[in-house]
Order: sequence, then structure tokens, then C-alpha cells
Amino acid sequence: MSNLNNLRVAVGQFASAEDWAANLKTCGDLFDEAVAGNADLLVLPEGAMALFVDDPVRIRQAAQPLDGPFVAGLAERTRGTSTTVIVGMHQPAEDGRVINTLVALRDGEIITIYRKLHLYDAFGRRESNNVVASSDNPVVFDCAGWKVGLMTCYDVRFPELARLLSDQGAQVVALPAAWVRGPAKEWHWEVMVTARALENTYYVAASGECGRRNIGNSMFVDPLGITRARLNGDTPGLLWSEASAEELDRARESLPVLANRRFTVNPLPTTPSTGPSTSIAQGA
Repeated sequence: MSNLNNLRVAVGQFASAEDWAANLKTCGDLFDEAVAGNADLLVLPEGAMALFVDDPVRIRQAAQPLDGPFVAGLAERTRGTSTTVIVGMHQPAEDGRVINTLVALRDGEIITIYRKLHLYDAFGRRESNNVVASSDNPVVFDCAGWKVGLMTCYDVRFPELARLLSDQGAQVVALPAAWVRGPAKEWHWEVMVTARALENTYYVAASGECGRRNIGNSMFVDPLGITRARLNGDTPGLLWSEASAEELDRARESLPVLANRRFTVNPLPTTPSTGPSTSIAQGA
């Protein structure tokens, strides 16, 4: 890993509009800015394709397939460049609901997708009314020689997913979000993003949608839990930072939690009727 070049990362935040075309333009403009700044990776918010604050059912009407105009338009914007962009959107599901999906695009192509595993059925909200929870495996993909893992918003509250990404070799985790405002919610975001980076000694690039519903507060956190850059509150734009292979090596040498741990995480699904599984296997 010491032969890796630094990974230049841009994290964008903005307030989504109801019109997908307007959001495509915003995402495209942020992508162009990231390319001009020589970013290897651009992380944009969850659900950036459309806003549906006042009518959650509209999420079904706003959904598009992966070959629809939003993804196709942003893919075309990336053509001829080496910058990878990760953006959140919603796909139609077979049962009439939608799938909360992250799409990674580079040079005109879809590199990978991740479908949200943990739905936001909390604090009086029920994302599952309109969204289907994925049963896919965690996703890690290659970006400029680095291993980048994917999580979406509420996923960050589940440390077993963060550890599974580490087990797959993640050195950076991209975390698009639309973190809903509420009592202490800004603090929850700060704690969870920092904890996931620190307990796995990897970088976390967390993009938060801003606007009248969501907190923004995009962050880039290093493997020792230090916030290297942030966008506060409702400030739209890009933050910039770099992931350093040497820094990652030093962090994992000085804080070898991945080597010292005594247990593995087994991806055994839970169900509401059975409750959480307690099956774990002791490691070396």
C-alpha cells in the first residue's frame, strides 16, 4: 500500500430541488469543479436526484431506472475524465416502492452500485413505507488504486457494516447522506462518522445534503478520527482533502485495532421476528 499515490477527494453538498434536471445540472457543475481541482473522487449526497420533503410518497413518482436520464446525463458528463463520482438516487422497485441506490460513475460508465441496507425507520419516520431494503453484500470498489467502500446515511449507525467494509479491504469509505434535522442529530452525525473512521482506521468522506430538512455538515475524517475538512450547516459547495497512504500505514501501525481484535463479523441477516443474531466467531 505504501506505493499508492495520495487520493485527492472532493465532497459536495447542496440542497436538492424537486426537479431532477436542476439537480443533474448542480451535480454536473460540482463534478466539473472537482475535475478542475484534480479530484480522484467526488462524493455527492444521498437522494441527490430529487427532493420530496413535503410529500414522501412522491419518492415513488420521482424514481428513475439506472439507464434513465439522470444517471445517463451525469455519466455523459464524466466521459473523458478520470474522476469518479458517487451520487445517490432512487430506482423503481418491483413492488411499487423504490430502491435507495448509490451509483459510482467514471469515464461515462457505471463502475458499481450500492443499494441501501438499513432504512431510516427511526425518530418517527419510516423510510420502509416507500423504500425496499437491500439484501446485497457490502460494496468495495477500486478508485485510483485505492479501495473505496460505500455506505448510505442511516447505515453509519451500524458498526458491523463499517467493519465488513474494512474486512473487504476498504481504505476510504464514501458516505452520502441526507441527515434529517432533529434534537441532537448534528451530534449523532459527528459522533458516528468519527467513530466509524477511528474504529476501522480508514478515511470517511461524508457528504450531507443541506436545505430546509437536512443538516449538511459534510466531513472528511482521517483514520485516527480527526476531521480534516468540513462544510458547516447549509453552506453549498465542495470541501477538499487527501487520503495519504503513508498516513494510513502509520495510523494502522500505531493503533492496530484491526490486527488486535478478537472477533469477526459474520453477515447473518436479522428479521423483525427473530431479533438480532448473536452468532460470532472468535478470531486470532
